[in-house]
Amino acid sequence: MPITRLNHAVLFVADVDRSVAFYRDVLGFTVVPMTPEGFKAAFLQAPGSTNDHDLGLFEIGTSAGPSQAGRQTVGLYHLAWEVDTLGEMARLHDRLTDAGALAGASDHGTTKSLYGRDPDGLEFEIAWIVPATLVTDEDRAARKRIGRLDLPAEQARYGTDTVGGIGVSVPSAG
Repeated sequence: MPITRLNHAVLFVADVDRSVAFYRDVLGFTVVPMTPEGFKAAFLQAPGSTNDHDLGLFEIGTSAGPSQAGRQTVGLYHLAWEVDTLGEMARLHDRLTDAGALAGASDHGTTKSLYGRDPDGLEFEIAWIVPATLVTDEDRAARKRIGRLDLPAEQARYGTDTVGGIGVSVPSAG
């Protein structure tokens, strides 16, 4: 059987309570009561997820240095979470901006992306994927570049409530 999808990610963080507050208050994750005894850790589930948990956070202490992955060491660059609509992406854009956590926004042709950083500076992506039936040759060609995301223009083009990923990351009905 092949791998079908990412089920969860686990991060080492300096302060688990601070990280839980960020993922809960900014991104809407909920805490799942399953922390093993003897660990300063938390497990969270993304809104709309059917996974047991989507994110594990293990505290290593506030004296921990920042991650050097991608600067001085190999390591994970970012995690990406998919949203269902551009309206939800716009809401999260505002939440990330208000939290001082928005790191960027990119148009990848078939994927529209926001980038954020958690309290430890770990980067993540919020992505909306153009439904397969709406992908154009121009969108496919644009996957070879990274453009500036114009979220209002994308909402005007695709609609605020168009469900993304259909036929790409979400199976088509029928």
